[in-house]
Amino acid sequence: MIGTKMLIIDSDKNFCEVARLYFKNEGYEVVEANDGVEGVEAFKAYEPDIVLLENMLPKKEGNEVCRQIRAISSTPIIMISAKGDVFDKVLGLELGADDYLVKPFDMKELLARVRAILRRCGVADAPVDDKNILRFDNLEINLAHHEIKVKGVTVTMPHKELLLLYFMAQNYNRVYTRDQLLNKVWSFDYLGDSRTVDVHIKRLREKLEGASKKWELKTIWGVGYKFEVYPDNNEKDD
Repeated sequence: MIGTKMLIIDSDKNFCEVARLYFKNEGYEVVEANDGVEGVEAFKAYEPDIVLLENMLPKKEGNEVCRQIRAISSTPIIMISAKGDVFDKVLGLELGADDYLVKPFDMKELLARVRAILRRCGVADAPVDDKNILRFDNLEINLAHHEIKVKGVTVTMPHKELLLLYFMAQNYNRVYTRDQLLNKVWSFDYLGDSRTVDVHIKRLREKLEGASKKWELKTIWGVGYKFEVYPDNNEKDD
């Protein structure tokens, strides 16, 4: 994707060099940092479109870097690590990473994952039109701009929360199981469990609380969740 800005935060300088040359050849603009502190500073200064983030970093570990980035931005993050334990993968994903890739891996696979995430978040899409925007009472979800407005005020949220809300709102009044949401939003290769859906729904509810009585993120006990829209003459009860 020509002109897409990538930040690589990795302590392995050989990997950084190989990845930088590979992605520059694909048309990306690439900046690198070799420790966690430098990585956070580079993120703020460079404002990349996507981040490749090593889990095990000096000065500030990758999970903390991910947490700090997520506090200020929904920019896609792919965590890369030599640690392949399920616990580490789940932790990284629940902290806000969009994908987790275990070293060693082929650069072609990394490129495919980068492209897939960028397609989903609309970084290289054509100019925004109404197909990318969902509007409900006191809620606007702009997928291409990664922007949520609640009562006209922009609300910052991680990329996966935005995708989950967009998907459910796009398919309002339809019930989805946790496994279906994992497949649709996290993709088929997600290695965590359904609890991460519960965590993301809880966070979304906190950010959307009190926005409107005309819709809600509703739990369907024993099944899953849905974005329920109420008829104008039948708003939800308090």
